[in-house]
Amino acid sequence: MIEQINTLSPVELRHLIRKGTYTKPTSGLAPGYTQANLVVLPKSLAYDFLLFTQRNPKPCPVLEVSDVGSRQLHQFAKDIDLANDFPRYRIYKKGILQQEVTSVAPFWRDDLVSFLIGCSFSFESELLAAGIEVRNITQGVNVPMFDTDIPLQSAGHFHGKMVVSMRPIPENQVVKAVKVTADMPRVHGAPIQIGNPEQIGIKDVFKPDYGDPVTINEGEVPVFWPCGVTPQNVIMASKPDFVITHDPGHMLVTDIKNTALKYD
Repeated sequence: MIEQINTLSPVELRHLIRKGTYTKPTSGLAPGYTQANLVVLPKSLAYDFLLFTQRNPKPCPVLEVSDVGSRQLHQFAKDIDLANDFPRYRIYKKGILQQEVTSVAPFWRDDLVSFLIGCSFSFESELLAAGIEVRNITQGVNVPMFDTDIPLQSAGHFHGKMVVSMRPIPENQVVKAVKVTADMPRVHGAPIQIGNPEQIGIKDVFKPDYGDPVTINEGEVPVFWPCGVTPQNVIMASKPDFVITHDPGHMLVTDIKNTALKYD
């Protein structure tokens, strides 16, 4: 199944997800195409959230914002249904996770605004192209993600702390990994911490708060990037009445190539 899925175009993959046939993480799928996180909230909170993302662009780089009530996009994908084209979604009420579902069509409202947030899965194919192994892809698991004690700049209703994703990188390839990802600021850019998880409040790199643990071999260091799951941590801290997000690791695969997001 995975071998066949790896050959699908983004739109073919979205169709498979829309039918509910594929509900697993999307890391490694449609190599070379941008993947995105999701935050959907009422129009009454949209300005505050947009301001929050502008004040915290590394963990929350906005790729596109939908029209009010729309399940379509203008830039990052055609033939798109935001209520069905992520493999799994989360529904929060007053900051508490209520449900995980494969479609949010029954919960959609005319006042909802969708934010696409850049995802580090987008730079994984660039790391691979540079000859750097991506351990979560090798092991066929979801990327490990961690809550940190890094405070974010508040905006209106929203406040909280950063979430990071981690990939083990051989010591002699760390500089290359930094350069590759620094060229892609719209999908989080350069790492925020290298080799010292305790410095950002992570006690155990083998016990992620989201995703799955991965092997760290001798001669490798854990490297941490800002993560698009950050808004979910912020939602739990800020407690808005109603928010829809993706399930961590279960992204939208867009029609835009990663190369379009690089610095010129």
